[in-house]
Amino acid sequence: MCRIAGIVDRNKKQHQIQAEVKLMCDAMAHGGPDDEGYYFDEAHQLGFGHRRLSLLDLSNAGHQPMQYDDGNLVISYNGEIYNYLELAEALKLLGYQFNSSTDTEVILASYEAWGLASFAKLKGMFAFALFDKRRNVTHLVRDKNGIKPLYYSTINQSLTFASEVKPFKYLSHAFKENPDWQTYFLAFGHIPEPFTTYTDISVLPKGHYLTWHHKNNQFELTSFDTRRYHAIENQAQIADYSQASEEIHKRLKDAVARHLLSDAPIGVFLSGGLDSSIISLLTNEIQNEKKSKQTLNTVSLNFDAEGFSEREYQEAVVSKTNGQHGDFTIDRTLFSTLFPQAIAGMDQPTTDGINTYFVSFFAKKMGLKAVLSGIGADELFGGYPSFRRMKFVALLSKVPKQILRLGRHFSKSLLKRAYYLSYQNHIGEYLFLRGIYGPTEISELLNIPLKKVDETLNQVKLAIPIHFSQKEKAGWMEQNVYMQNQLLKDTDTMSMQHGVEVRVPFLDDDFISLVGQINPKIKFGNKRPKSLLIHAFRAMVPEKIWKRPKMGFTFPFQHWLQEEPCFQNLALNNTKAKQLIDDFSKNKIHWSKALAIYQVYKRNPLS
Repeated sequence: MCRIAGIVDRNKKQHQIQAEVKLMCDAMAHGGPDDEGYYFDEAHQLGFGHRRLSLLDLSNAGHQPMQYDDGNLVISYNGEIYNYLELAEALKLLGYQFNSSTDTEVILASYEAWGLASFAKLKGMFAFALFDKRRNVTHLVRDKNGIKPLYYSTINQSLTFASEVKPFKYLSHAFKENPDWQTYFLAFGHIPEPFTTYTDISVLPKGHYLTWHHKNNQFELTSFDTRRYHAIENQAQIADYSQASEEIHKRLKDAVARHLLSDAPIGVFLSGGLDSSIISLLTNEIQNEKKSKQTLNTVSLNFDAEGFSEREYQEAVVSKTNGQHGDFTIDRTLFSTLFPQAIAGMDQPTTDGINTYFVSFFAKKMGLKAVLSGIGADELFGGYPSFRRMKFVALLSKVPKQILRLGRHFSKSLLKRAYYLSYQNHIGEYLFLRGIYGPTEISELLNIPLKKVDETLNQVKLAIPIHFSQKEKAGWMEQNVYMQNQLLKDTDTMSMQHGVEVRVPFLDDDFISLVGQINPKIKFGNKRPKSLLIHAFRAMVPEKIWKRPKMGFTFPFQHWLQEEPCFQNLALNNTKAKQLIDDFSKNKIHWSKALAIYQVYKRNPLS
């Protein structure tokens, strides 16, 4: 896990490219504290930068940007390739030799051997820039599940890229604020891809590569995700419950084993819920079987506020393992101390991510450089309320538009969001289920016409396969909107503030392919959420964990944020915003809504 940046610009002198790339990397030093490196090519007026977090081959052999084939290939890479050992063996049979034990060198050799087809062979989480001097092109590449971020701009016939948005402020070009970011944010609680807070900075789509042609300063975007398992109708499906359960257990264990590859200390976030408990117990089992020198390291957070501690569930898992357990308690004082730092660490505005900032803070204190997380299980196995509520979406969608839009006149949040269903598209369905504010509230908060809000939100397009059932649609939206734009983005940003890599075994390529082959009636058919996943690990996970109601990983934010000076002293000149912050102080609205208002009125998107 690292941070990357680069510039290709024939309008800039080489010394300017060098200075700007260095500044961009300095702005992301938190994500790559172990090493830094640069590559510059004056003939192509190109510069690559890299900040390294060393996890595989901790020697200087892993230094980046890495050159290959006598300097004809250069890469700046962020991520982990979990099948790199298998690829290396295949490449050795073709005559390739390696000077390091890094996955970085394997990416370069794979490209040399298989060209553009190599991108689809990579299994893992990654974002990289690859300069091919012979073909006179640069490729930007992002993994199939969009786990690693990569932002780019092609303004003024130049290509600029980085792992975060903030470093773009160090470029000589003055990027303009996206006038619609606040609308997106107040509706979604995040800014959906491909949009950002800048007009001319976009997110590279997952499973795609951008090819920049140095000869004419032109580019094209191409998908390399050939799986498309989620969009194949009438594919061969696993229809037997026992078979599905057995395959889930086996494939997830294989995925965890791959995600444990590391030459640096690695651990697991253990919340006490089902997903993190499964990952922790599988990790312990794998390490025992392999007689690994590394013991299981688990990191847990608890709170001194009543009703938020999950310690009894965490201890139920820890008692079945042998390793080091970090049990940390957050009180009001510590929260108040670190909260401003967490807000400052946000790369893009979000109503989530604070929890990851804190747990990563303690993972760093334990000396861990990487941790495994249970992200993805709820999306794959129906763990969210949205899966149950889709039947109501189907019914309400039949109501005439004019009636649905009357919802804006009610005080209850759910009724206000019924307005979104009048869009009669998938974005409207998603925002009805998960939206933060309704269109009328956004109009009042931003002093813009309601029609403008509607037009802006309808710019977001979702291409859900038409043959999907209601629950499959819920899963698609949870994976491709909420998880993609909020959970994964926030997890990466906040964990890397502490130089900690988060790995997500539930999003392993092979495991996702398996889940996509399971008949939806088996996957989502039981009344109990995630029943198939529970069945697969019922013998391993303590009963008190898989029988407990879902709690979610959250903080006692409601009361703590009410006492934060930044909310008490928030100067607002908008009547609606004042009313909502007052409602928050009286517990009438959720803390996420107050956090959204705070960022809209206090955030400078270019800072």
